[in-house]
Amino acid sequence: MDGETVHVRPISPEDADRLRAFHEGLSPESIQNRFFSPHPRLSVTEVEHFTTVDHHDRAALVATRGERIVAVARYERLKDPDTAEAAFVVADEFQHRGLGALLLEHLAAVARENGITRFDASVLTTNRAMLDVFRSAGFEEVTHVESSVIEVELLIEPSERSLATAEHREHIAEAASVARLLTPRSVAVIGAGRNPASVGHVVLTNLQRAGFAGPVYPVNPRAGEIAGLPVYPSLAAVPGPVDLAVVAVPSGAVMDVVRDAIAKEVHGLVVLTAGFGEVGDHATQDGLRDLARGNGLRLVGPNCIGVVNTAIGLDATFAPFAPVPGRIAMQSQSGALGIALLERSGRMGLGVSTFVSVGNKADVSGNDLLQYWEDDPGTDVVLLYLESFGNPRKFARIARRVSRIKPIVAVKSGRSSAGVRAASSHTAAMASPDVAVDALFRQTGVIRVDTLDELFDMALVLGSQPLPAGPRVAIVGNSGGPMILATDACVGAGLEVPELSDDTQAALRAAFDPNASVVNPVDLVAGATPDDYEQALDTMLDDEVIDAVIVVSTPTFAAPSAEVADVVGRVAGRTPKPVLGCFLAAPGLPPLLLGDERPSGVPVFASPEPAARALARAADYAAWRRTPPGTIPSLDDLDLAAARAVVDTFLAQSPDGGWLAPAAVTGVLAAVGVPMVRDQEVTGAESAAQVAADLGFPVALKAAGTDIVHKSDVGGVALDLLSGDAVAAAYRSMAERIGPAMTGALVQQMAAPGVETIVGVVQDPLFGPLLMFGMGGTATELLGDRSFRILPVTDDDVAELVRSRRLSPLLFGYRGAPMADVEALEDLLHRVARLAGAVPEVAELDVNPVIVSSGGAVAVDARLLARPVAAGPPPDLRRL
Repeated sequence: MDGETVHVRPISPEDADRLRAFHEGLSPESIQNRFFSPHPRLSVTEVEHFTTVDHHDRAALVATRGERIVAVARYERLKDPDTAEAAFVVADEFQHRGLGALLLEHLAAVARENGITRFDASVLTTNRAMLDVFRSAGFEEVTHVESSVIEVELLIEPSERSLATAEHREHIAEAASVARLLTPRSVAVIGAGRNPASVGHVVLTNLQRAGFAGPVYPVNPRAGEIAGLPVYPSLAAVPGPVDLAVVAVPSGAVMDVVRDAIAKEVHGLVVLTAGFGEVGDHATQDGLRDLARGNGLRLVGPNCIGVVNTAIGLDATFAPFAPVPGRIAMQSQSGALGIALLERSGRMGLGVSTFVSVGNKADVSGNDLLQYWEDDPGTDVVLLYLESFGNPRKFARIARRVSRIKPIVAVKSGRSSAGVRAASSHTAAMASPDVAVDALFRQTGVIRVDTLDELFDMALVLGSQPLPAGPRVAIVGNSGGPMILATDACVGAGLEVPELSDDTQAALRAAFDPNASVVNPVDLVAGATPDDYEQALDTMLDDEVIDAVIVVSTPTFAAPSAEVADVVGRVAGRTPKPVLGCFLAAPGLPPLLLGDERPSGVPVFASPEPAARALARAADYAAWRRTPPGTIPSLDDLDLAAARAVVDTFLAQSPDGGWLAPAAVTGVLAAVGVPMVRDQEVTGAESAAQVAADLGFPVALKAAGTDIVHKSDVGGVALDLLSGDAVAAAYRSMAERIGPAMTGALVQQMAAPGVETIVGVVQDPLFGPLLMFGMGGTATELLGDRSFRILPVTDDDVAELVRSRRLSPLLFGYRGAPMADVEALEDLLHRVARLAGAVPEVAELDVNPVIVSSGGAVAVDARLLARPVAAGPPPDLRRL
């Protein structure tokens, strides 16, 4: 867990020589721990046995550094098919660094895929390191001692404890790997040129200007001195160790530089060079990444502008603006916008702790950086500019945790609806790519903004002000018009502008002009002086009904902007509540008003609207942070194996996938405990009439057929049929109207009256399953009143989802209507979510409508599209 990387892969017969060399390089103690006896060499038979496995009953993984094997993990299934004997061995110089735990995670994942639920292992009592690996894995463990051997039994099914343990190890390891990049003791600039306008030269001089304390080595085979520093013809010629190599050579030479860096034992690479994935050469970029990772290096870029760590004077960028030290961490996926971020942060006085331009994200991504920033004592706020997600499920895990202690503000480009797929279900039709991003950010507490201006507005507020305790805002100023605009902006952004308490109003009324308005907003009128502002602010901030204050000041002879600004900065320094300044027609004021008691300053806005938006987002974030994280509830009567069996049976008959028959859909939903109205399939008018009589009137008749997408659109639904004759007539009418597409029908009991809702699932190729909830029925797409959440969902996620829609009040006794059974609805949502997570072959699911009444929630109609899913590693398995 020291930040180095290894490549974990299955063993193969081609590894024979590498395995033999690995074994012969082990110390006698390590061999004794593995074989319980001296065993200096492996026989030909042993090597063949160890390298030839079926990856089912016998499996083995190797961890490699370059071509060298540095660790091996294996299992062999025992007579009990649920149990396997497991063994691990790690090269001596790689022991005590977390490699055994990493291999255990991967080997357990392979075993579970093959139906194994328990590992047995025999460990010498003297092998404390391996015993520590087992005990710290988080799996349920049983041990007993036989002479000098401890027999260990591990139940390898994932549990809350084992997942949390693996996540903690992942966090420590990835944070350490980024620290090796951002806290180097020495830097080499490969491709440092003599031309002052060249990229390598600018990086070199930026390092000098920033005051990097360690040695800086220019590398150029055709120069003797650059910027007063001796130049070395190659990395190998550099006299001392090199922690970080910044690469600014033509793309065709980058791979050779990486090989030189491996030989020099460099810790990290920043590849500024372009000409890789961004121009379509993904193969070379992947090879670059694999070469670096496989030999223990992390890589930033390629096609980036570099990295900054102001705490150590590291400016390894070619940006023309010197970074200002501060407590804001920044990541940009765009080099040009990265330069803009550095310039703007310096001009606004915010300053940065660290900055990383990730470029093409061949290796290091926002997920890695969040792992580092979570524990970085020099970072208070994280700003992200994102164009894409490499692993959004991992981002969700990390960001949900980081947001609890540090705000994350993100601009995510690509809000356009042009990417909405043509879809055949209500759920998929409404699941644009940006919907998933919104759900991801909402659930993880990430503050989403639309523009760079808003990104820095949030940085100003979050970097200088305490979080508001609530949404209640007081507005004070000297002109009615701007304060009306401020009030409208606050209310429009979701804030409250409550009346001040009677005591506060009385105090203000006694102190100020009789014409002053003291209710809220507080208009001190045009004659107000800076002293008036100070007295009013102190009085209002003491009011318990107020959580924050926005000062709206227009310059007058009585109150020059600079003097009012001084007062605002001074008052803000002695209150625990956030204070924002809105100064109209005052272009000379700095973005931050620095006060004596709050050196971080008070943010200044030129108009009320951005101030209101920023404060509202801060209040929403504060409310999210105060809300408990929530739990994933346990569910009764959940038979996921039975649900999977129905889907697997269908895919065995239809390998390309398709829509399941109604009876199969009912079987899937019944397996996970989703309540459904009684129904039965029929193929003719007479059988429909007979089934209706058996079910009991009134009934509904719904056309069946895999080519019928929305039954209502083609006249395929008849409701409240009260007799057999009515059912038969409805069937004949439907068959005539729809034609051959109608292959039968469904006769269904009528559900009790209630609120029609829709519950759905769509599998996003990047984000995984998305759970949808909204107002249902035939007008669901017209209303568009729906929202999505990514999985897994907690009880708080689902509760917020149900309450988030415009028409949600219909569920809570709107205008005297009976209260709906919201608890039953939330239970149904959890069951559908659990189905989607456990059976990813459920590509689309519409349960529409789900009728929610005071007596429960019941599914009336459902469609399920199944598609085969390619095999892959579990989404929670530790990997880069």
